[in-house]
Amino acid sequence: MAQAINWFPGHMRKALNETAEYLKSVDMVFETCDARIPFSSRNPELDRIVGKKPRIIILNKADLADPEKTDKWVSYFRNSGTVAIPMTANQKKGLDKLVSASETLCSDMLERARERGREGKTVKVMVVGVPNTGKSTLINALAGKKIAVTGNKPGVTRQAKWIRTSGILDLMDMPGVLWPKIATRRCQLVLTATGAVKSEVTDNVEVAYDICNLLWKIYPSLMEERYCVDGEIIEGQYDEYERFLAMGRKKGCLISGGRVDEERFARLLLDDLRSGRIGRITLESPDKPEG
Repeated sequence: MAQAINWFPGHMRKALNETAEYLKSVDMVFETCDARIPFSSRNPELDRIVGKKPRIIILNKADLADPEKTDKWVSYFRNSGTVAIPMTANQKKGLDKLVSASETLCSDMLERARERGREGKTVKVMVVGVPNTGKSTLINALAGKKIAVTGNKPGVTRQAKWIRTSGILDLMDMPGVLWPKIATRRCQLVLTATGAVKSEVTDNVEVAYDICNLLWKIYPSLMEERYCVDGEIIEGQYDEYERFLAMGRKKGCLISGGRVDEERFARLLLDDLRSGRIGRITLESPDKPEG
C-alpha cells in the first residue's frame, strides 16, 4: 500500500480536541468499532482521552464478523475490565443489552439522583469511534428515528451534537476520528479495506490485492467458494498475482484481448468484503491482534 495517504484531515484533530473538552459533560462513553477489526478500528488516542470514564465498547457490524472470534474479543475485553457488546446497529440487534449494561455501569449515579428526588435523571453518553464504524446508525437505532446522518462511507458526521432518546440515554454524536500516524501497514490495510478510509485517497488495486492474499491465509474455503478458484500456490500452479488474475477472470472482469480489468475486479472484491458476500470474516484475533 502507498504510504503517502492523508489519514488525518484537519477536522479530525479538531474533533479529538473537542472530545477531550466535551467529555467533562457526559457520564459515560460508547466506543464503536468494527467487529471484523476490533484492534485496528479503535483509536488509541481515545484511550488516553477517555481515561477512567465508564465506557462500553460496541463491536458493531457483528453480522459480518466471524462469531467465534467475536466471542473471543468479548472475553478479551471483559478480562481487561471493559464491557464489550456485539451489535448490528442497522438491524437494532443488541440494543437491549447495551441499555441494560449502561444502567448497570451508571447505577451508583442513578441511585444518588433518585435519593435527591431526580427520578427522571438520564445518562449522558458520548458516542465516539473511527469513521464508518456505525456511530450514527447506532444513535438512530437508540433514538428510534433517523436523526443522525448516516452513510456507507467515512467522514459523514463533522460536528458534535446532542440527540435525545425516549429512554434513559441522552447521546452526543461525535465525528469519527482516525489518528495522526496509524501504527502498522497491516492496520492501514484492514482499515482501508473495510472502508474506514475514503477510497479516493487509496490505490484500489493495491489494497484489494493485499487484502485478497490476507483473506486466502485466514479463510481459504470461503475464498474458494466465492471466487471458484483453487487457492493452492504449489508446484507453480499459481503465484499470488496469478491467483488474483484468475479470480478476476472467473468474475468476468475482462477488457479487450481477454485481459483482466484489475481496477474493476479490485472494486468488486472490496465491495464483496464490505458487504459480507465473501462470508462472515474477522481479520484480527485477540491473541495476535496486529496479525
